[in-house]
Amino acid sequence: MGIPNYIKFSTTYCSWSNMKTRCFNSNKDSYKHYGGRGITVCNHWLKFDNFLEDMGERPDGMTLDRIDNDGNYKPSNCQWATQKQQCRNKRGNRIMFLEEQSHCLREWADILKVSYGLLENRIRRGWTDYQTLTIPKGGRRCEK
Repeated sequence: MGIPNYIKFSTTYCSWSNMKTRCFNSNKDSYKHYGGRGITVCNHWLKFDNFLEDMGERPDGMTLDRIDNDGNYKPSNCQWATQKQQCRNKRGNRIMFLEEQSHCLREWADILKVSYGLLENRIRRGWTDYQTLTIPKGGRRCEK
């Protein structure tokens, strides 16, 4: 029998189908970032019903996100996330540490209410994480 059209065109089904395509279809451009890196889909999720049972319907405005970008698509490593959350959960993000906190550069810019460019320029000029995150805008670092 096959999957009914009302399900095939649902956002949840599309997320599931796209996940499988990224991991298994070497003819697609996105394959190199997923299947080509060894990212796969757990056997349980090869059936849409199992994926739906574990993840639930995709909430409006959300996309399928792997918590660990080097990990596989499986229940313990996936969540529905906003586009903003997804952008902050990328392989290329620079993570900075201050005391007990770690965030990507964009999050620190939001937290500190400064521009991303300011923090990025400081890093390019060789500032430490501590200097980058604690010296006020317009301030100078002390050379030792």
